[in-house]
Amino acid sequence: MKVVVLGGSGLVGSQVVGILGGQGHEVLAASPSTGVNTLTGEGVEAALAGAEVVVDVTNTADFSQARAFFTTSTVTLLKAAEAAGVKHLVALSIVGVDTVPDSDSGYLQAKVAQEQLIEAGAVPYTIVRATQFFEFAQGIAGMSTGEDGKAHLSTAYIQPIAASEVARIVAEVAVGQPRQGHVDIAGPQRFGLDEYIRLAVPEIEVVTDESAGYAGVQLQPTTLVPVGEAVLSEVTLAAWQEAQR
Repeated sequence: MKVVVLGGSGLVGSQVVGILGGQGHEVLAASPSTGVNTLTGEGVEAALAGAEVVVDVTNTADFSQARAFFTTSTVTLLKAAEAAGVKHLVALSIVGVDTVPDSDSGYLQAKVAQEQLIEAGAVPYTIVRATQFFEFAQGIAGMSTGEDGKAHLSTAYIQPIAASEVARIVAEVAVGQPRQGHVDIAGPQRFGLDEYIRLAVPEIEVVTDESAGYAGVQLQPTTLVPVGEAVLSEVTLAAWQEAQR
């Protein structure tokens, strides 16, 4: 089976490429560095020729341009995938993103727009919504740090997952049948956000502050965690931390 992984050189994408390649699939790691750019359309049609499955784990570091990035790239991808007869499009998104569509976070709004385009498209799809990665703990602490040098975080729940587990589950979904819907995935442990950062980033002082926002969102207790059926990883925070040593 030919599988194209867009964002195939990134944190998750490179691992998806390795997993599917190890299973004997013909896997193309597609990214601007390999001449495949979903923003400009460069190389997209050629990359998707003969592909049965496309995995989209692309991302942008410029949150101010997130909506333009995800809408433009998704429209380009859907057009090329439909023309190529792709049988399954798998896109990586965020748990709870549809519960905060009116948030001040341009990034979350952009991911909602991406999901809506995929849902309205003609290509069979599965959207995999993941909770925050263990690898992002430092970033969460950083964006939550005030002028006092302390991270201000609420007790809203978080259920983080290892990026390697995201890749494993995305790869499993990719070789399965399209769900025509979304699948939530998360880690095995649920923490308060403040508690989690104390454990994951012990060098920073955390202040419990129920008024503290998160990426422009005023969190409800379960905004960041699955509230229904979900696929859970077995990798705990402690096990992940040990593996990083």
